[in-house]
Amino acid sequence: MSPIPPTDEEDRRVDEIVRRGPAGAFAVAGVATAIVVAIYFIFYIVVYLPRGAVQ
Repeated sequence: MSPIPPTDEEDRRVDEIVRRGPAGAFAVAGVATAIVVAIYFIFYIVVYLPRGAVQ
């Protein structure tokens, strides 16, 4: 059995979605990057700064 071919209305909806671009993917990537950077700074402040300078 072959799938039902898309209608013109479905084609227009898909074209509209694709035209908007991957904004959601960029938002998720930005949030993930911000979380990683925040964890890095928290780790630095909590672990390394209290130890002081290593001689």
